[in-house]
Amino acid sequence: MTDILPKRPEVLDFLSMRRSHAALTIGGPGPGEAELEALLTIAARVPDHGKLSPWRFIIYRDEAARTRIGERLAELAEASQGALEPERREQELSRFTRAPLVVGVVSRAAVHPKIPVWEQELSAGAVCMNLINAALASGFAAQWLSEWYCFDEAASRFLGCGEGERFAGFIHIGSPTRAPAERARPVLSDIVSHWREA
Repeated sequence: MTDILPKRPEVLDFLSMRRSHAALTIGGPGPGEAELEALLTIAARVPDHGKLSPWRFIIYRDEAARTRIGERLAELAEASQGALEPERREQELSRFTRAPLVVGVVSRAAVHPKIPVWEQELSAGAVCMNLINAALASGFAAQWLSEWYCFDEAASRFLGCGEGERFAGFIHIGSPTRAPAERARPVLSDIVSHWREA
């Protein structure tokens, strides 16, 4: 059995200490094309009941395009909320320029005779987590964000979602500019129970 599934203590060490980096602290450079292909290959290696691949990727790398996205998000925010304060406007303008690479993970879960939509959506979440872990394990900084534009139809369409699709999130990837701060983690006794028949 050991030969089939050897222990990987270095993987356990990594997972026990993994920490996302705030997108505001991510700088360049980001992964090159070959590195990105490797990260996406790992990201797609997730539980996927029925082999449906109910997710896909959209890459946002070009700086001019990412700047244009910020301009459009600011326009959409102003259209729904009125004139933005300067600080809020700058926040919208910089949404996609914080890190040198942003990967949109699109959930394309659909009604299936055997596989629940919820299960397909969970698979898309697993893709996001795999991509984060692959980036961090490769020495990059990364953060998974789902801001208002994940759930706004006009913004999602502009960002590349098609009919029946929605974003599971956006993974910002680049180089760390500082060590990420640790945060409080759940106490196991608060989140673990043992089933007993009533």
